[in-house]
Amino acid sequence: MKILVLGSAAGGGFPQWNCNCRNCRGVRDGSIRARPRTQSSIAVSADSINWVLINASPDILTQIRSLPQLHPRRRPRDARFRGVILVDSQIDHTTGLLMLREGEPLKIYSTANVREDLATANPILRVLESYCGVEWRPVPIEPGRGFDIEDVDDLHFTALPVAGKAPPYSPHRESPEPGDNIALVITDRRSGKSAFYAPGLAEVDDRIAAAMSRADCVLVDGTFWTDDEMIRQSVGRKRAAEIGHLAQSGSDGMLAHLARLENPRKVLIHINNTNPILDEDSAERRAVAEAGIEVAFDGMEIDLV
Repeated sequence: MKILVLGSAAGGGFPQWNCNCRNCRGVRDGSIRARPRTQSSIAVSADSINWVLINASPDILTQIRSLPQLHPRRRPRDARFRGVILVDSQIDHTTGLLMLREGEPLKIYSTANVREDLATANPILRVLESYCGVEWRPVPIEPGRGFDIEDVDDLHFTALPVAGKAPPYSPHRESPEPGDNIALVITDRRSGKSAFYAPGLAEVDDRIAAAMSRADCVLVDGTFWTDDEMIRQSVGRKRAAEIGHLAQSGSDGMLAHLARLENPRKVLIHINNTNPILDEDSAERRAVAEAGIEVAFDGMEIDLV
């Protein structure tokens, strides 16, 4: 299985267009050592020919253009991905669907909750029906049930409901339900290798910790270093937990949970522009590296063989 990181930043990208925080200012003027990043999305494939897109960020066209693996090559119109899986209905994970309207009907896989949000409160699916059309496929969240993507025979997917937040326009924003946010376990049937993907994760309970420990690679929520990061930097008024993200630092932070995992390769993804780990010379970045954890970047390739 090959995992291709299309975008590694949280919503707004890095640098964020209107942000003058230390990180964004520093990457613009070169005063810090950091890479620009587009908004979070990955693609997975068992054969490097047929891909599955997981989330479609507003930067999807830039991402496809920059990655030859996703360029059309077999016929005049050729989408290299056979389906799109959505882990939630957030703007930064779904708006890119509108950029994919020129082709055949989009095969979109999501929970019923996500479909509801994208058909009503933020009616992306209804808009697409006027262009390419949509073929929706349900993603089951019941224990023990997985699903497959048509024409991608060697990969199997399992969705796990996770704690998080639905977007502000969702009726579930303050009344969360299972299926608003999911993690994915992606398994290569040939090799038996698996990856755990959760760009939004508000807590790691025993069920999620067990799933992470069984994977060969985990790509997990790296949004904020501290719970009060945006407040401390005067760029927001909400804590990480309020918007559905587990901070990395602290006794119950993401790094503490990752430290308990012996088997998987560990990668942080969906990194907010304010997070000090984006500065490659920061103490926080050194702490991550010393813990054996990687920081995802656009174009990163992970081979699980």
